[in-house]
Parts: sequence; C-alpha cells; structure tokens
Amino acid sequence: MASVSAVLLRRSSSRARGYLQLQRAADGTVALHFSERLHWWWWSSGGGGRFGARAAHGMAGSRERINNGVVTGGVEDAYGEDRATEDQPVTPWAVCIASGHSLLRDPRHNKGLSFTERERDAHYLRGLLPPVVLSQDLQEKRLLQNVRQFEVPLQRYMALMDLQERNERLFYKLLIDNVEELLPVVYTPTVGEACQKYGTIFRRPQGLYISLKEKGRILEVLRNWPEKSIQVIVVTDGERILGLGDLGCQGMGIPVGKLALYTALGGVRPSACLPITIDVGTNNEDLLKDEFYIGLKQRRATGQEYSELLDEFMTAVRQNYGQKVLVQFEDFANHNAFTLLAKYRENHLVFNDDIQGTAAVVLAGLIASLKSVGGTLADHTFLFFGAGEAGTGIAELVALEISRQAKVSVEEARKKIWLVDSKGLIVTARNDTLQPFKKRYAHEHEPIKDLLGAVKAIRPTALIGSAGVGRSFTKEVIEAMSSINERPIILALSNPTSQSECTAEQAYTWSQGRAIFGSGSPFDPVKYNDKLFVPAQANNAYIFPGFGLGVVISGAVRVTDDMVLAAAEGLADQVTPEHIDKGLIYPPFSIIRKISANIAARVAAKAYDLGLASQLPRPKDLVKYAESCMYTPVYRSNR
Repeated sequence: MASVSAVLLRRSSSRARGYLQLQRAADGTVALHFSERLHWWWWSSGGGGRFGARAAHGMAGSRERINNGVVTGGVEDAYGEDRATEDQPVTPWAVCIASGHSLLRDPRHNKGLSFTERERDAHYLRGLLPPVVLSQDLQEKRLLQNVRQFEVPLQRYMALMDLQERNERLFYKLLIDNVEELLPVVYTPTVGEACQKYGTIFRRPQGLYISLKEKGRILEVLRNWPEKSIQVIVVTDGERILGLGDLGCQGMGIPVGKLALYTALGGVRPSACLPITIDVGTNNEDLLKDEFYIGLKQRRATGQEYSELLDEFMTAVRQNYGQKVLVQFEDFANHNAFTLLAKYRENHLVFNDDIQGTAAVVLAGLIASLKSVGGTLADHTFLFFGAGEAGTGIAELVALEISRQAKVSVEEARKKIWLVDSKGLIVTARNDTLQPFKKRYAHEHEPIKDLLGAVKAIRPTALIGSAGVGRSFTKEVIEAMSSINERPIILALSNPTSQSECTAEQAYTWSQGRAIFGSGSPFDPVKYNDKLFVPAQANNAYIFPGFGLGVVISGAVRVTDDMVLAAAEGLADQVTPEHIDKGLIYPPFSIIRKISANIAARVAAKAYDLGLASQLPRPKDLVKYAESCMYTPVYRSNR
C-alpha cells in the first residue's frame, strides 16, 4: 500500500495563480507540481494502491504517452490509474475547490447569474456563465414565475427541491418572501403526495438513511455526513406519515420538509440541520411489491430488534454531536411515539412534534379563541375525536394549562376533557382494553359508540379532530355543536386535505357562519351571507421552528412541558383583536419570522428559568438576540 500525503497551497498573484501539490509515493519519492487549476484527486485501491492528480495545465511531467496500449492523456500515469482494468475497483478521493464548475455545483455558495464580474474572474467562472449579471431579487422573481407555471402541486414541489439542491440561498429567500403561497408546496399537503411517490421522483439523497443493515455501525454512518456542527435532527421511521400510513423509507420527505421550515421560518442554519430516516422495513404491501421502492423490502422490525436500533442511534447521536443537539421525532406510529418520548426525554434533548408541537399550536388556538368566546380554559369542555399521539398529546397539554390557570391538579383538569376513538367514547367501562395513555381520560359515563351521540351527551365548547378520518364532522355533528354553543370551536386538524374532518366551507355553512374554525391543512377563504371568513390553519410550523431556535440559542440540554407551554402562550399572545375580528385564531404566516423569534425568546427564557440553559451569560433582550441569530439567505460577497 502506498504511503501518501498531500499538501495543497494556492498561489494567487498578478502573474500566476494556481496550486502547489506535494506528493509522496510509496518509495519515499517526493514530487512538487504546479497547476493553474486543480480538478480532482483520486486514491485507487486497485492494484495495491495508487495515487495521482489531474490538472488543467502545467502539471510537471504532463505529456501524452501510450502505456500498454492505453492513451494516458495530458497527465503522466505515474500510479497506473489509467491502466486499471474494469474489474479493478477505483475509489475516487475528492477535494472540492470552490472555483469553476465546482463552485457552480455547490448549492451553499452558488449564486448563478448573480456572480459579479470580479467574482467571475477571481473564481474561474468567466465563460461558464452567460454575460448578464442579475440581482438576487430578479432571480427570485423569475423563479417564482416559473414555479407558478406548474399547475400540478407535485411539479411545483419538485421544482423547489431542485432549486434547493443547486442554489440554497435563493431557495430560502424565495420561500421566506412567499411563505403563504409556498408553504403548502414544500410541506403539507403536497409533501404527502411527494412521500407516496418518493421512489419514482427520487433524484439524489437529501439526508441520512440508517437501516437495519447499519446496525452496529450507526456512529460510522453519522460520521459520513459532511457537516459536523449539527444542532437539529429530524428523524422518522416512516410508519405513520401524516394521515397516509406506513410509507417506510419514502417518509424521508417529512424530515427534509420540516428542516427546510426550521431554516426558512425559524432561522436555524441549513448546515446545522440533518434529516434522517430509520429504515426498519415496511408493512405496506404496495411498497413491498413496487420495483421502484427505495427502502428495505421486508416487513417492519419490532420488539427488541427495533429497540436496540433506536438505542444505538440515540447513543451515536450524542457521541458524535454532543448532548445539545435537538432530536425531533416525526411521524412514528402511536405505539412507538409515546414510548420513545418517555424513554429518552429524561436523558436526551428530544421533542416529538406530533405530540408536543401539535399540542402547543392547538392550545394556542384554543387560548386565542377564548378572546371571542370568553372565559378561561377551565370554564369549557373539550371533546377530541381521535385518541392517538396527536389527540392525547393535545389533551395532556390542555389539561396541564388548565391545572396551572385554575390551580388544580392535572387529574382534576382532565375531567374537562373527553376523547372518542374508533370504538366510541372513552369511558371507565373500557379500562380493561384501553392503552395506558388513554386510561387517564376514561371518565364515568355510559358507553357511546358514535361521535354525534358523544357531542349531544358531553355538550362540548370545542370539537377537535385528529383521527385522520376524512369528513367525519358531518352536517349533523356541526349543527349539534352550533345548537349547544353560540360560537362553536371546530378544529379539523387531520392532514392531508383529503383526511380533514370537514372543510372550511362546511364548517361555516352548517354553523350558519358562527363557527370558529381551524384546520391542519390550508383552505381558501369562504364567503357566507356576504361575509368573508378566513380559515385559520393550525399548522405546526407556527411552533416547531421557533421552539427549535429557542432551544439552540439557549443551549438547552432538556425539553420540558413548561417550555412547550411557553411556546403555546407565546403564539397565542401574538393574536390581536384585529385578527379575531377576521375570524383568525392565529397570526398571519406573512410575519412568521417575527412570530418564531418571539416564541424562541419565550422558550429560551423558560430554559434559563429552569436552569436548563448552557449558553451563558443570559442575553438581556432575548427577542433581539433570537433575531440576531437567525439565518438570512441574502447572497454573500466572495473574496
């Protein structure tokens, strides 16, 4: 095996610019070469190991020669790379130099037609681009026009993902400046269809894939990721993607989309974000039979094998990135979501957006709704349709907030909350068959099988849907809610749009324009009796980007329920009387960066108050500090 060391020195002056390369071969011989432009290096494991370099001009010993019938071209084939036969493995060993073609293909630094004349000369771009120089704003305008030309949402999604892979800053500027228009494209509902078709639209990997094949080697896999200063990880096992079920490895679209929003809405640096899919198989028969499926074609691992893989993953994350990297669990099935959160929350910095994030944004909507309905949370009754991780997570946070406001125990606060699952109202008579996280909401009452019967019996102020059963809020259900309440609160939270419990138009029409409506997926404004209603979207994107930013800037080492409550209260406080007059229970997404900064400040303040923050000293003005830490996508000038 050849012993190799290399030193790259760039020389730049008015007379010459290029690279000095110091090479040492197996026999100890050292050669010094000069090149105007280094293209790439390679290390070849075939034939006992060979090392070489190719350059554009001026390489010492460069001359065309024929060795064993092979034309070696302009570089002396000192180590036999050109003579390697097809059955000899050749492993490329690359050092990227940010100039020329390599610069144009680096999404973090590529500016396309915005490279200035000086930059084009300094970085060997002359001739590689058309002569015009465009501003970033003009680039953005052109791309937005291009995106709008696509009528199919999935085509828009693919166009934006292509942009992200070739020009990172332009992608985020486009998304930030047009967030209300493009959020449904890069995330729900379009991302659901993208995950379903991920195998056929797959172009290049956008995150890390950790499968059962890597068991025992997860730390090694993490070290393959080029970025080392990771602050936020979003991880899924793909078992419960939105309301679409088990999509296996193709669930990667969710972590990628979530982290795009962490950057665009929360200002977390793109290089500090890592999307991960843990592939333990899939029970989706269609995917197992799909020749284009990109994951393991086997049934899901469960039990000890699954648990050991997750343990190894969490241990490897801490070992590689430290204890202050936030791990967000995303779209795990109920039976794993609660278990993983309970298992790791005491010793790791973890957050489950489906449980805690959804709960925070819904609680914020309920608090804001009371500005119109009146009273406190403790004065009202809440009925949940759906008792999975989202439903019970929301219920638990609402109960915690009621207990804080009313100065009662959480057990007492839970009496204001009722749940309906697939078998009907959850009551104590069903305790023998209930999962542990449902038992705490089993109250004394006669069994009721259907939602309409539960509404008539419980007489709730708010009806909250998270079951993923489309159109389950029927006309009869909403009319019953409207007969009980002057301003019924109707939250149809299930995603994507096809799984929503009702549409905005149905809620407003069937309640005769009296409903306070919110949904998980976006709906267009509705005109009823000459009044325009603007549906509120209870989107987790209100919470998790700002929450994550607050964790990062404070250096928090744990996530607590108090921090989640702080995020919910921070969001509710930004709902003004003007918003309420328009029927909005959330502030507009057009000011989402301001919203995220305020939520980050609330979360960070709570972390400092609880002694969980490690970023010291504590900033005097946390809102300004959060804003100063946020990533901005404006182009930088290159030397």
